[in-house]
This record gives sequence, C-alpha cells and structure tokens, in this order.
Amino acid sequence: MIIDLDDIALDGLPKYDLCIVGSGPAGATLAAELVGSGLKICVLESGLKKTTRRGDLLREVVSEGIKIKEYSRERVLGGASTTWAGLSSALDEIDMAERPWLEHAGWPISRKELMPNWRAASERYRFAPEDLYRPGGFGVLRGQGDWQPFWEAVEEKVFLACDEPQNFGREQRAVFESEGIDTYLDATVTELVRQGATRAIGAARVRTRSGRETLLRARVFVLATGGIENARLLLASRDMCEQGLGNEHGVVGRFLMNHPKNYCGILHLRRPVEQLPYFFGCLHQGYAGYAGLRFSAQQQTERGLLNSYVRLEPLFPWSDSQGIEALVLIVKRCAFVLRSWKSGRKDEVVELRDYSETGDDSDFQNERKTILSWIAALFAIVFDAKRVLSYLYWRLVAKKKPRIERVRLRNFMEMEPRPENRVILGTDLDANGVPIPIVQHDTSSRDRRTLTELHTALAEEFRANDIGRLESDIATKDPWPICQDASHHLGTTRMGQDPTTSVCDPLLRLHSVDNVYLAGGSVFPTSGCANPTFTIVALSIRLARHLRNEVFQPQTASHG
Repeated sequence: MIIDLDDIALDGLPKYDLCIVGSGPAGATLAAELVGSGLKICVLESGLKKTTRRGDLLREVVSEGIKIKEYSRERVLGGASTTWAGLSSALDEIDMAERPWLEHAGWPISRKELMPNWRAASERYRFAPEDLYRPGGFGVLRGQGDWQPFWEAVEEKVFLACDEPQNFGREQRAVFESEGIDTYLDATVTELVRQGATRAIGAARVRTRSGRETLLRARVFVLATGGIENARLLLASRDMCEQGLGNEHGVVGRFLMNHPKNYCGILHLRRPVEQLPYFFGCLHQGYAGYAGLRFSAQQQTERGLLNSYVRLEPLFPWSDSQGIEALVLIVKRCAFVLRSWKSGRKDEVVELRDYSETGDDSDFQNERKTILSWIAALFAIVFDAKRVLSYLYWRLVAKKKPRIERVRLRNFMEMEPRPENRVILGTDLDANGVPIPIVQHDTSSRDRRTLTELHTALAEEFRANDIGRLESDIATKDPWPICQDASHHLGTTRMGQDPTTSVCDPLLRLHSVDNVYLAGGSVFPTSGCANPTFTIVALSIRLARHLRNEVFQPQTASHG
C-alpha cells in the first residue's frame, strides 16, 4: 500500500526484509521484480504522488563546472521518470570493455551477461525490443531517405523511445500498492545507521515534512536515489566510517560522469532534402527514434577516443520559435488531443517538423508552471503567430514536404571516468539538516578531442558522400560549447572488483558493508553515449534476481 508517512504513528513500523530507498526506475523495477517473493518490502520515497515546493527545495545542489538542471532529480513518486523523454539504447561492446587508453575503464560484468536483462527490460517495462535496434528494425527507414551514405570512419547508432515514455510512478502504481510492499511517501532518508558492532546497517533514519523522525529497520537496504543522491547519502552516513559509509578508500562520490550536450556545427546541404526520417527522427509504429553518428569502435581504439555522437537536426524557417515550443507543450499536456492525432497516423512515418516535438525537452518545457507561466506561453504563441501558422501548415495541412537546406549538429559527449569529477558535501544544510551536495564536474581534454575529431571526420564523410559542407568552429570555440547537463548522473558509486577504485562489487553490494546494495546509474564504471535508463532497469532486474535467489532464499530456507 501507499502511505504518507507524515500521516501515521512512527513508533509502530515493522522491521522489513528489504528497504528500497527511491521509487524511480531502479527502485520501481526492484519492487516489481520482487512482488510475490514472500518478502516484506518497503519503498521509501522522499516526495509525494505529485511534486511539491518542499520536494523541489530538497533537489538543491551547488554546481561547479557543468550546471546540474533542477528537473534532473525529482522528489516525487516515480522520480526523474516523470520528466524524461524515454530515449534508450543499450551500451556498446566497447563501452563495457577494457580500453587501454583510459585509466579507469572496463566493467566487471560483460555485455553478454547483461543481454538477457536488457531483453527482460524490453518485455516487461516497454523498452524497444532488441530487433528494432537492428538494420531490419528501425533501420528499414534508412532506405526511405534522400541519402544513402556510405561511411568510412563513422557509423550509426539507433536511439528509440516508446510513445508515450514510461512513467514508473504511474505505471508501477499497482506494484507500490501490492501486498507485501509498503510504499512510504514523504520519507526522506537522512542517514544509514549501523547495527551494533557488525559490518551491517540496521536502520535508515527517516524524516518527514513536519520534522518527525524515525528509524526504519530492515535486513537489507538498496539505495536507488540517483547518481548524486546515492553518493550524498553514503557520505552523510558516518557510523561505520568517518569519511562516509563505504568510503574507506575515498572513492564514494568520485568518477562522476554525464553526457554533456549542446548545439555546435551547421551542415549546408549540397542539394535540399525532403525526407530523411532515419537520421532526422520520426515516429513509427509506436516508437520515436533516430540514428546518431559516432566513431566506429575501431576508430575509437586507433585514435584513443571516446564514444560521443552527434544527432542531425533539420532547420526549418520556423526553428527556435518559443511560440511553437509553447504550442507543442500545450498539445503534449492535452494528452487526449495528441493521442487522437497520433492514432490516425499509427501506420505512417511521422517525421519531425520541429525539435520541440522530440522528448529532449528544454528548460522551458520542464520548469514548474504557474498560471502566469501558461499565460506567458499563450502570449508567446500570439507574438510569433507568423511562424506558428507556418509550422501548423506544414505539420497539419501541406501534402508535400518542406525542403531542408541546412542541418545543425546536436552533440552528446561521453566523459571519461576521472576521480576529480565528483560529488562532495558542502557546509550548507537542507531543510532536513543534511549537507547540500556540491557537484564538481567538467569535460577533459580527451572528452573534447573526441568531439573535435568527430566533427573533422564528419566533414570529410559529408564531402565524400556529396552531402554538403560542414561548418564547425568547435575546435576553436571558447568557452567550450558542449556544456549542458543531460540529467545522466553516473559513476559516483561505481562497481568493480578492487575496493580501492570502486565502491560496490559486481553484484552491487558495498565492498565494506554486508547488507547495503546500490542501484541506478551511480554504479556505472563508464557511460558510453547511450541514455542510461534502459541499462539501469536491466541492472535492477539482475540485482533483484540476486537478492531473491542468493541473499534471501538461503535465509528463508535456513529459517524453515
């Protein structure tokens, strides 16, 4: 059942077998996978069913380097899945392999080992199936485009999002309400408390919005609060180690990675194009997707580079209109209107007519809206009526397709894992008395060189294929332009075999604590270029199986 913790007495809470801290994709998946296991489980969510001002205040961070977006870390049932766009792809072989040119690369598990869990994530949580990422899946749309390029140094990678994107708070509501699972809202964990003189945690200290506190006890704890909050909670829990729980070697919070993104580069086409759904993006058979361009694994190896990529975004006469963005936002919020329009086109290839139609929403689309904000959105539509009407004509009325003459590059970076990119605790405290995290991360020379060389290679590829001329000043741009937070906060409690360079083992248990596990993007040793939620869910499926079969089942048998 779902319970507002501030509405009940706190002195009669039971002891649980498993306490899951966080209700986003990682926590929700763990709970769903363990329904019917016979375990007594609780899920602790810091927010409520809807966002609140207090929950928003608890998201506060201090950014040094790349600025962390507020809406990348939601305090609400379902976590950041309530705002995400759903784009997903599996990690590549090179992402998980040892890369000799990177000092801290390599996963302690193989891609082959993780494949069954990606398949399970597709089957049970609406991620695109494996076949759709192959040439015979979404790749069939390549043949419908005005280009048929042959690449030498680069290759394509497909990204797909289910239409509509998964909202784990809404879609897993039955799990959160199921028998054997107590889901507590307004339950912010401020620290983990040691159990006597053992190597185990006995309780989570939980605080509600009214300031009441309790110790919630469990046999096993899983932290699933995101790449920043997982590290923050460990650093704030000092019963077993003065530097923070599991931080005997100073690794907790380090190796933070992101996927910095932004525009840079314009492709001037030799001949206008009208149709390029595979590269420019489209909606087809229930999935939105596109193919990005990145260096092949061979080129990454030979050049000592990373797995960054670019997306090709067509430029229309109405591009970058806030009026159109406001209109698209209003249509998205009127879900029944959007569903009705899409239902009549479910067998069509619906191509992009503006970037705001994609799920990679801007700050404008994600910021909290007041009545004044909606009024301002309506004024933006009216103020830019000429471009809005032009967009509506080409989107809804025109039988032919607009001619595209220019394409801009949207860049997405892989960051190499570096210990100086990290989360630490500041001296200022939040409303619960927990130190506000300071997030220190920026791109390295190798990160930047990867994208600079990719632009150079793409310029040659476009020329060789007679596509057009790439205009890019990324090599000389100062400050570095690819600096926006992608909301992918990874690596701060990385998995590995060596406790001196990792925080948890390959089964995601803290090296130095017997009964605390980590879930989510914080356990990634490297990030690749793929949006991480697909892999987060796959890892959670794997962890749930381990907990059920290896951790709890032997105990249940011995007690039987």
